[in-house]
Amino acid sequence: MSLSRLQTIKPGDLLPVREFKPDNVQLFFYNAALWNAHRIHFDQPYATEVEGYPGLVIAGPLLGDWLNQSVVDWVGEDGVLACIEYSNRKASYIGETLRSGGKVLAIDLDKREVELEVTIKNEADDVIAPGVAIARFHCEPKD
Repeated sequence: MSLSRLQTIKPGDLLPVREFKPDNVQLFFYNAALWNAHRIHFDQPYATEVEGYPGLVIAGPLLGDWLNQSVVDWVGEDGVLACIEYSNRKASYIGETLRSGGKVLAIDLDKREVELEVTIKNEADDVIAPGVAIARFHCEPKD
């Protein structure tokens, strides 16, 4: 990675927007991999009739994984995702199209770090999972 890319990044720069529309199968397998047996993620009658949700609830950790992927894709091979924090603020459901994105908040050239605001938004453009991440850029190789 040349220092030139890091020097071109500025506060307010946007991360690419990614869209997600998980289906029942993806949600089921994701929760199975996590050993998450909460029925709101795979049992439609239970989720709607017992818990009162309008549909199957998309797992919060899946939203976090999408935020991670957004930063990793943005930094590419030039660096790494050093840390990320996020919270789930609003439920989302199968059938909704969700979008991840974010923007650059600050750059520390000495540390080679970029602070990012990251979000998952629903179709109404509500932020349902806000977060902050730090991307750390690699040092330039010496010739």
